[in-house]
Amino acid sequence: MLTLRHLAIDTVRENVAFLNRRCTRYHVEDFLGLGRVEVRNDGRSLLAVLNVVDDPAIVAPDEIGLSDPAFGQLGLAAGTAVHLVPPTPPESFELVRAKVGGAALTDEQLAAIIRDITEQRYSKIEIAAFLIACASFMTTAEVLGLTRAMIAAGTRLHWQDLGTIADKHCIGGIPGNRTSMIVVPIVAAHGLPIPKTSSRAITSPAGTADTMEVLANVDVPMERMQALVREAKGCLVWGGHVRLSPADDILISVERPLAIDTREQLVASILSKKVAAGSSHLLIDIPVGPSAKIRTAGEAVRLRKLFEHVGDRLGLTLEVAITDGSQPVGRGIGPVLEARDVMAVLRNDPACPADLRERALLLAGRILEFDPAVRGGSGNRRARDLLESGAALAAMERIIALQGPPPAVATLGSLVAEVASPADGIVSSLDCYRLARIARLAGAPTDKGAGIDLLRKVGEPVRRGEPLYRIHASTNADFTFAQAFAAENSGVMVA
Repeated sequence: MLTLRHLAIDTVRENVAFLNRRCTRYHVEDFLGLGRVEVRNDGRSLLAVLNVVDDPAIVAPDEIGLSDPAFGQLGLAAGTAVHLVPPTPPESFELVRAKVGGAALTDEQLAAIIRDITEQRYSKIEIAAFLIACASFMTTAEVLGLTRAMIAAGTRLHWQDLGTIADKHCIGGIPGNRTSMIVVPIVAAHGLPIPKTSSRAITSPAGTADTMEVLANVDVPMERMQALVREAKGCLVWGGHVRLSPADDILISVERPLAIDTREQLVASILSKKVAAGSSHLLIDIPVGPSAKIRTAGEAVRLRKLFEHVGDRLGLTLEVAITDGSQPVGRGIGPVLEARDVMAVLRNDPACPADLRERALLLAGRILEFDPAVRGGSGNRRARDLLESGAALAAMERIIALQGPPPAVATLGSLVAEVASPADGIVSSLDCYRLARIARLAGAPTDKGAGIDLLRKVGEPVRRGEPLYRIHASTNADFTFAQAFAAENSGVMVA
């Protein structure tokens, strides 16, 4: 037996075990070829990637060290005696091999794969093989089967007597598109329950959870979240506690570095989390633009049809809005700047970003029409009334108060650089991908005050030397990286 040691190392979503090369109980070489080890005790077990260390100050020869995620998942106290066994390859991986060979998998076969992935029985290489095989081809029936398997492998929320449970989701790719933080309080002010669970940004300068955390606590346990929705009709919280479709989080952690983002996997990812969250009525926002995820109207229509087909089979009332994704929405890119834009809209500030305001009203209006009491076509007018009357702002203030204060006060980065126009003319295009990269290099979303403050949008005139946008950062290194990247290509075309 080895003594369990908790190592304060954040290995994100990967379970990692650390074994001393001079281990007194096992031959380390027995596990090195496998690259993984299974830790067991009292009916509990954990599969982990194996790292070997030589420093006994990190892990002694009679200890096994576990990283933060692994220690939490195993659920045993530090100092507990555990033993190790060589991991056996998951039986379901034979199904992955069949998929690589061109087979179409059944619902039961997909469920077996997803169960093993959720239980951390797959290495990242094995997950990558599954994802690449699915990216090569996937039938519509397989998309539905994958979605069902991902729902079944996690927690599923039930809202009992609340009736219609509304939700919205944007497929992403457009900086500043923080409409959820306006839509949720509008819908909640109307009285339609809208429990919004959101992720933190992975490759973008801000996610809804990152931006909401500027204003309120988003790290809310599931029971508290459910009470919040009953009291305030809405919430804007991080979905990490709720464990909705946990397989999706694991798949995404491998998809991102491989740049795999097929429409089939996108649909399974989004709908599995929404059904698991207990949503009955869902609006999907698909932005279309030259630097968005979806580049053409034809692609958007094909994606819409897949969403509708799978949503119908899952019992969702689902609608799709195809929106303008030709440029960032609002003026801010980064949590503090985006929170500023959101609150300006909710406060009916005359200087608020008009595009963010109108897009949020469009989406909120579509959701309000899920309510049988709202006549078709009148949702936008109802949404506008709720915003202009201050009811939406009051609903947002109530949600913020109930969720509690943010963990830290976030302020705008004090290091500021302006990116100037190279010529007189009209702004002809904004590259969403490039601007998002610059904002991330400036430190967003980890540094909530970092990002880009857009001063010109498409169609607006500018003179040579006038600022197109400001870069905000808090550290010299981030500031230097962002400035250098913007100097290569600002992401703004002036014609």
